[in-house]
Amino acid sequence: MIFCNNSSIPSNNLRTKIIRHGDPIKLNFGGFVPLSTVDWRGRSVCTVFLRGCPLRCSYCQNEEIQAGEDWREIKEVFEMIDSSLPFISGVIFSGGEPTMQKEGLIILAQYVKKLNLAVGIQTNGFFPDTLESLLSKELADKIAIDYKTTWEGYSGTIGGYYPVVKDNYERTVLKSIGICKKAYEKKALDEFEVVFTIFYENQEYIMEISKKIGDVPLVLQQGEHKMPVLRNTASEMTHGEYIHNKRIQQEEHPPLKLNEIKEIAEKLDKPIRIRTRETGEVSYAGHRRRRASRKR
Repeated sequence: MIFCNNSSIPSNNLRTKIIRHGDPIKLNFGGFVPLSTVDWRGRSVCTVFLRGCPLRCSYCQNEEIQAGEDWREIKEVFEMIDSSLPFISGVIFSGGEPTMQKEGLIILAQYVKKLNLAVGIQTNGFFPDTLESLLSKELADKIAIDYKTTWEGYSGTIGGYYPVVKDNYERTVLKSIGICKKAYEKKALDEFEVVFTIFYENQEYIMEISKKIGDVPLVLQQGEHKMPVLRNTASEMTHGEYIHNKRIQQEEHPPLKLNEIKEIAEKLDKPIRIRTRETGEVSYAGHRRRRASRKR
C-alpha cells in the first residue's frame, strides 16, 4: 500500500491501493474516452475527464460535469488507462477542471509516466500551483490553457466551488501562463499553447489578452455557439423541451467561419493556429508576416 500526505506523493508501485490519511484516494470522476485522435495533434490518446470546475462559462461543452459528484477510487481510473494501452501514446487530462484535484492528478500523471506515455493537461489556468507542481516533477509534456474572457460569463458561479471574480481569474491565469511559458522556454515543457474560444462578441478581449501574454503559441478555436445557460430552468422542462430550446439558441448564434477567424488572426500579427469543426486545425501566418518574410 502507498500512504500519502499533503507534503509528498510517492511515485513507486502505483498499481497498489493508494491511501491518504487511512482512506483510499478518490477522484471526482467526469468521464473517459478510450481513444481520441483529435485531443492531441500528432498523437492517439485516451482522455480522462475530472469533474468539477470553479468557472461557469456559458458556452461550456461539458456543462454536465461542471458540478456534481461521482467519486471513484483512483485504481479504477488506472484500469481505464490500462485498457487503452495498445492503442495510445499519451493521456489527456481534461474536465471540468483537472487541476482542481491536485493530489489525484499528480498521482495519475505519475502512473501515466511510469507507463512511458506522454501527459497532456487541458486547463483554464485557475490553479497555477498545480501546474507548477506537475512541471517541477516533470509530469507534463503538453499544457493547453483555455483562456476565458469576461464575455464568456465565467463569473456566473451559481452552484460553483469557489467565489470566483474577474480579478481572481485574470491574476491566476496570467500566473499559470507565466509558469508554463518559462518551462517551455527552458525546454522543460515540450508543448504549450494558449487557446481562445472565439465568438463575434469577444474579439475585443482577445486583442487585449494577446498583448498581455506576449509571444506564446496561440490557438483561435471556433466557438460553436453562444447560448444562455438553460441549466437553471432545465428542471422545469422535459428533456425534449430542453434540447429544442438549446437548438434555437444555437441557430440564433452561429459560429464564426474560418475566413472570419483569419481576419481576427491578421490583427494579432503573430503566428496562429485556427481550429474549426469544418476544416480541423490550420496554421495561419498572416499577410503582413508573409510579406515581411518575402522581403527578407
